[in-house]
Amino acid sequence: MSTSTKKNRREQILQALAHMLETHPGQRITTAKLAKEVGVSEAALYRHFPSKARMFEGLITFIEDSILAGINQILNEEKDTITRCHHILHLLLVFTERNPGITRIMTGDALQGEHERLGEQISALYAKIETHFKQVLREKKMREATGFSLDEGTLANLLLAYAEGRINQYVRTRFALKPTTDFDQQWTFLHKQLLQS
Repeated sequence: MSTSTKKNRREQILQALAHMLETHPGQRITTAKLAKEVGVSEAALYRHFPSKARMFEGLITFIEDSILAGINQILNEEKDTITRCHHILHLLLVFTERNPGITRIMTGDALQGEHERLGEQISALYAKIETHFKQVLREKKMREATGFSLDEGTLANLLLAYAEGRINQYVRTRFALKPTTDFDQQWTFLHKQLLQS
């Protein structure tokens, strides 16, 4: 099997896993069910991934790469603090809305009963996002000569909590309540609060 064929099969397996996470909410996905979805034997799955945990890791890598690359692009293109915060929040909500299956990984819903380190990887991703928020908020003082009266870490945590809350609602409602619903109105409120803090 050529390297490109092997890569395509790996991607096919990860896409099938993401699809099953979306279409079978609340159900644990076994390698037998996944193999059937992909149309291969369980042994064939294990030729590409040594364990189901590695399959989840593949999806977590995709989540991390997509979100962090998006944040870096925002930071390169935008210099205004409040605009950066808006764009990062919007990026998180749009990404999860477009990827309902893997959003279950981001909330930990799909990781129940799986290897503990997978949950730790998701926690580490949220910590990185929060650090980006904190850095953006801290740079306001340098860029605009005025900072916030509230601690930047507290504000960063609030912004992340808002995003996590919307993402969790999306999973809890079986993808009925989209994360971007009412975002513009909610952002207007958050924006005013940020300016006053």
